[in-house]
Amino acid sequence: MSDREQKRLDFLARAGLSDAARRPLPGDASTRRYERLTARDGRTLMLMDQPPSEESSIAPEDATPTERSALGYNAEARLAGGSVAAFVAVAGWLRGRGLSAPEVGARDVEAGFAILEDLGADVFAAHERDLETLYGAAVDALAALHEHEPPTVIEADGERWPLHRYDALAFRAGLDPFLEWWPSFAGLPPLSTEARVEWEALWTPVIAMGASGASVFTHRDYHAENLLWLPQRAGLARVGMLDFQDAVRGHPAWDLLHLLQDARRDVAPELEAAMLDRYLEARDGAVDREAFLREYRALAALNAARILGRVFARQEVLFRRDRYTAFMPRTWRHLERDLRDGELPGLQAWFDRHVPPAARAAENRS
Repeated sequence: MSDREQKRLDFLARAGLSDAARRPLPGDASTRRYERLTARDGRTLMLMDQPPSEESSIAPEDATPTERSALGYNAEARLAGGSVAAFVAVAGWLRGRGLSAPEVGARDVEAGFAILEDLGADVFAAHERDLETLYGAAVDALAALHEHEPPTVIEADGERWPLHRYDALAFRAGLDPFLEWWPSFAGLPPLSTEARVEWEALWTPVIAMGASGASVFTHRDYHAENLLWLPQRAGLARVGMLDFQDAVRGHPAWDLLHLLQDARRDVAPELEAAMLDRYLEARDGAVDREAFLREYRALAALNAARILGRVFARQEVLFRRDRYTAFMPRTWRHLERDLRDGELPGLQAWFDRHVPPAARAAENRS
């Protein structure tokens, strides 16, 4: 028995669940693991297991950019490093606003364990019909959250967590790894200094726009596999939210583009357009339509490049997690459309020169 498994058993015993049946759930690219527990009385619960030793350091509230870079990726990118305290605080804050996030029972913040309410398994990704209802509810939840300025620090259920701004360093930390990992994945030669300098200059205004627009609570991973349909609940609470512990103060477009340009699931352009209209109608008077749509496209292009490099190509090169190749064509389509529709000709030309269409195919990996 591993040391971690013994710690799990000890935690379950302290929580009064030593005799619960345990069923592990499929994992993703994170270091966090979940198990569905069935207690002796038939109740189902979730065990969240986040080994602290498997994450790099997070940023202190007052850390400078230089200090964050020295601490590593989590600190640079404003990630919570799987913090149980972050999960508990954000979950409680969301519930306090009439939204659905799991209730948290027993927890051990230092060891990285928590018992969560089981919201079920009816993820948005499992639905193929009536998508306008589901996505409409998800958009309405965002619009409601965006009506109010978020706190600098979230405090709920006995935990405290800073809601950092998604700033220029955080954008760069996610975006710039494309320069290393996509060429490595696709078998391209290393990019020249000139290409890297041009990349930095071309993305700078997009990053500045995204950072200066950081004004709303941002879930940060708001997509169909992290949203649950809860039709037995009313209004905004019909949307169950998971994996929100990395929440930040971000640009209003950031969660929308994750939902509507999902790397793992096709969202019809007609549905995307209808949902953008729905959001803009809900925020009528607070958001300039043309400026918002332009910023949405530019940030969506940045996010697609981030996912292709930092997430998909890196996971493939380092760990040979081949399932990510299935998501690459969709993400490239998103990127190509956003570069075109977002009126980003300089970036479009950069990709055409340095990552031509033949080098965008998953089959070309080294």
